[in-house]
Amino acid sequence: MQLGLIGLGKMGGNMRERLRRAGHEVVGFDRNPEVSDVDSLESLVGALSAPRVVWVMVPSGEPTRETVKTLGGLLSEGDLVIDGGNSRFTDDTVNAEALAASGIGYVDCGVSGGVWGLENGYGLMVGGEDEMVERAMPIFDALRPEGPREEGFVHAGAVGAGHYAKMVHNGIEYGLMQAYAEGFELLAAKDIVTDVHGCFQAWTRGTVVRSWLLDLLVKALEEDPGLKEISGYTPDSGEGRWTVEEAIANSVPMPVISAALFARFTSRQESSPAMRAVAALRQQFGGHAVKKAAGPSGAPGDQAGPSSGTGSTQA
Repeated sequence: MQLGLIGLGKMGGNMRERLRRAGHEVVGFDRNPEVSDVDSLESLVGALSAPRVVWVMVPSGEPTRETVKTLGGLLSEGDLVIDGGNSRFTDDTVNAEALAASGIGYVDCGVSGGVWGLENGYGLMVGGEDEMVERAMPIFDALRPEGPREEGFVHAGAVGAGHYAKMVHNGIEYGLMQAYAEGFELLAAKDIVTDVHGCFQAWTRGTVVRSWLLDLLVKALEEDPGLKEISGYTPDSGEGRWTVEEAIANSVPMPVISAALFARFTSRQESSPAMRAVAALRQQFGGHAVKKAAGPSGAPGDQAGPSSGTGSTQA
């Protein structure tokens, strides 16, 4: 099958290679001419035979919206656009309706697998009309892991359902990673535990917490036992936020995923204003000692004693 693929970064480039290994013809376009097969979107569309299928694999938000809009002016009736990026599901309805005005089909596809997808395959969550999904099935089958289709692919529902499923998937991922991370910190903090890496490695077979994420943490600990070479600063792609927003909108309690998201926010603060307020309150009502902020030299200050009295209140 022939496919146009826009966006040849870490995932897009590997997807092109996996599809080609499966015998599909892929015409790729990227702003980086060193990896691109053609020099423009116009050239990409011109290189494809009608009816065309074009997969968009660029950053979510405005880059994807602009790419889909441009394709709407280049493609013809009967063509199909697949958005495989991490778009918010609400964008899918807008994109689908805009393309439908020109007779162009639209499918959204959440993709999981990262840099390992080339060899292992990608987990795919798709939204769209049955006819459109079936038309692109040879591409989906080539990208998904080997084995039963239902263990690596789902037609989750109407337009937007694929990205919605991927959003929830990433929210769950936040919670799993945070649980492993907190377990790592506690093991590392206990003096009687001398082989933290070994503990995690021992959990990779036969235990109820085994997973691919656990395998990846074991690999990271092999490369850097104390994870001392890695900053704790952790960004978020936006999907964790969207998951929590949807939880609120649908009155679904999500304490674990919400806490994991907020933990990422905390990781970006060199000094937490909220925790400074907590320290100040503890000093005020209980007379608890607080540490002074770093002075001009950057050196931490000494502990400040109780502001008044010798209260014994605990908090």
